[in-house]
Amino acid sequence: MKNNLAFFFLLLFFAGFQFGNAQPFAAKGSVKERKLVWHDEFDYSGLPDSSKWSYEVGGEGWGNNELQYYTKADTGNARVNGGKLIITAKQKSMGKNQYSSARMVSKNKNGWQYGKIEISAKLPKGRGTWPAIWMLAENCDTLGWPACGEIDIMEHVGYNKDSVFGTVHTGAFNHTIGTQKGKGIFIKDPYTTFHKYAIDWTHAKIDFLLDDKVYFSFVNQRKTINEWPFNAPFYLLMNIAVGGGWGGQKGINDAVFPATMEIEYVRVYQ
Repeated sequence: MKNNLAFFFLLLFFAGFQFGNAQPFAAKGSVKERKLVWHDEFDYSGLPDSSKWSYEVGGEGWGNNELQYYTKADTGNARVNGGKLIITAKQKSMGKNQYSSARMVSKNKNGWQYGKIEISAKLPKGRGTWPAIWMLAENCDTLGWPACGEIDIMEHVGYNKDSVFGTVHTGAFNHTIGTQKGKGIFIKDPYTTFHKYAIDWTHAKIDFLLDDKVYFSFVNQRKTINEWPFNAPFYLLMNIAVGGGWGGQKGINDAVFPATMEIEYVRVYQ
């Protein structure tokens, strides 16, 4: 009996040793295997790289009663300097609009289906500003919004200075019918510190991250495109809106202009 017990404990010892020294592995397609497939480090000066970015132009409210006019290739509203893309909203009359700004897009140049999309940014300060970093489906012009889908990687409204928001909009879930899916999170020093805003997007879910920490997940319920239109390529948008249905709820403080959003980099991993 004593010999059998000794043999039993010896087996446990060696089993524990082997399992304790087992090496972790990365499953195929995991985050550890992802590669940087596209990026802009803004290591140049002047207008944003035209091979990567273009502009959406105009001042018709953009569906949200916004007050800015988005300009095209105007360094007063979008320029690269000191290793950063600088988007600036100004109190400047353009036609019937009292403010000017820029809306940078990768549309028709670069789009992605799945992956980790990460942006390091410092946000504009002030009541009435509405900066956003977000994505729309490449087929949105054909399919229409919200059916095409929208991924808001980061939104912030200046009157709510301690929070940023991550949200999705689809045919079934969108703000026009009060069913949008998203979450806000507390953020410290968004105006003086660069933070990392990201999504980790797979066929199964979209995780929203602030400084590498997941704070909201939107899970694919595997129903229809009405709930999950995210099995398609999407392009990136970055802009500062002024006023509007959300950004202007507490009015606009004109003393905050010019208001700038600085972006250190945009990186896509797949």
